[in-house]
Amino acid sequence: MTAVEATATVPKGDPGLLLQVEGVDKSFPGVKALEGMRFDLRHGEVLGLVGENGAGKSTLMKLLTGIYTKETGDFHLDGEPLTASTPKEAQEVGLSIIHQELNLVPHLTVAENIWLGREPVSGGFFTKPGEQVRRTRELLDRLGMHIDAKAVVSTLSVAQQQMVEIAKALSFESTKVLIMDEPTAALNDAEVAQLHELIRRFVTPQTGVVYISHRMAELKRIADRITVIRDGHYIDTMNMADVSIEDVIAKMVGRAINTGARPENVRSDRPIVLQVSGLSTRALLKDVSFELRRGEVLGFAGLMGAGRTEVARAVVGADPITAGDIVLNGNRVTISSPAQAAARGIGYLSEDRKGLGLMLGQPVSHNIVISSLSSQFSRVGFLRDGAIKEASESSKKLLNIKTPSVNQLVKYLSGGNQQKAIIARWLVKDCDILIFDEPTRGIDVGAKEEIYQLLNKLAEQGKSIIMISSELPEILRMSHRIVVMADGRVKGVLTAAEADQESIMRLATHRDDAITPEHTEEAEH
Repeated sequence: MTAVEATATVPKGDPGLLLQVEGVDKSFPGVKALEGMRFDLRHGEVLGLVGENGAGKSTLMKLLTGIYTKETGDFHLDGEPLTASTPKEAQEVGLSIIHQELNLVPHLTVAENIWLGREPVSGGFFTKPGEQVRRTRELLDRLGMHIDAKAVVSTLSVAQQQMVEIAKALSFESTKVLIMDEPTAALNDAEVAQLHELIRRFVTPQTGVVYISHRMAELKRIADRITVIRDGHYIDTMNMADVSIEDVIAKMVGRAINTGARPENVRSDRPIVLQVSGLSTRALLKDVSFELRRGEVLGFAGLMGAGRTEVARAVVGADPITAGDIVLNGNRVTISSPAQAAARGIGYLSEDRKGLGLMLGQPVSHNIVISSLSSQFSRVGFLRDGAIKEASESSKKLLNIKTPSVNQLVKYLSGGNQQKAIIARWLVKDCDILIFDEPTRGIDVGAKEEIYQLLNKLAEQGKSIIMISSELPEILRMSHRIVVMADGRVKGVLTAAEADQESIMRLATHRDDAITPEHTEEAEH
């Protein structure tokens, strides 16, 4: 039988649907990722796709775009069988995907990444770098993205790299279905609004968007319908206008989630464990000062480029400081590397878990114990495998890390479970101060609640936490006090009682006159 005859035996899908998925199964060693999966995308629609980490969302999208091969089931695009076996074939027939994990070449420029494999050529052989840059600038201008086309990707922030991924996906003129897997995880509210405007311009009667996100309020604004999957199974599809966020969350996790809790105050007699005064760096920070008390969750808020991550990197010695003092438990210290910070009891979870946080080719267990490896040796210098396994299994249970075994390579875990493995690393290290930069990025609602409860428990036990987040509801939910930054400076410090989204944004956008001076003073907890 020829390839054409084989294709002809596949029944056609519903021509009224842009994309149709029916009866799809997929397994990995020890894991049934998808079973009988189905969903459909209508013409001119934005379909929200939600589920907890490990539910199978990313796996399903990778099957659609030829990254993985399905075991059973059918895909149809505009009523015709879809049989893309490689990402390139998927792009050629009209499917473009923006992955949750960045998929750029760090040492290439923005222009080179966007047109990789599609470079403009002269005479069929020589590339035309000037033309490539020109096209990139036109694309970025059309999308309203203020990024240098000649910038090397490794020099960009995570949020800027995410915008490059979005530009690359939208550069394919043949795209019918745009699949977006957590496209706004690294974006602030203004950038999210910009992206949503791009999506609305993209969607026509001939196109559609599959939009995967854990941000429920965001889905309410952009999605027409929403499909829920859980543990690899289809659960339900609903009109977005007819359901509440609570209804969607309950279907995702199979239980009710309390999303309205706020932190209790930290007692005023708690000692100051970390005091930063006049911290400055050559690149951005200017005279940054703040205090962290024992048992406190101190939130850092601000727009992209405000300097939140730079503060964390300066405190742990990842970036050199040009001025300022760091006082740890009453003693002035000099920290020149994250290893020194860890030795002094300060753990740092980077916002870039894939590039800076994980050893992707190593097991979950090794990723968990790496920061406390010195304590895992016997007296004669051998690694104590039993102790490593015990610590890893305990962390797996505590954080509900979904993996068939702690010996599984961490690269095979979902993004949220990878994040949990990094958090487990610093819990095993037993640091007194924990700096979490975007700790719930790419993590579903149920897993977020587990991490919130864990961080609150750690604070109750006397751990001190700095939490950097681009999600204002998360900052408000978790923080006893909130440091608001803009342009490398501290614009104000708000107590939990004072803070709301409006007051934070007024400070973050330089509207300092909207906040009276007393709001920036240290308040009693």
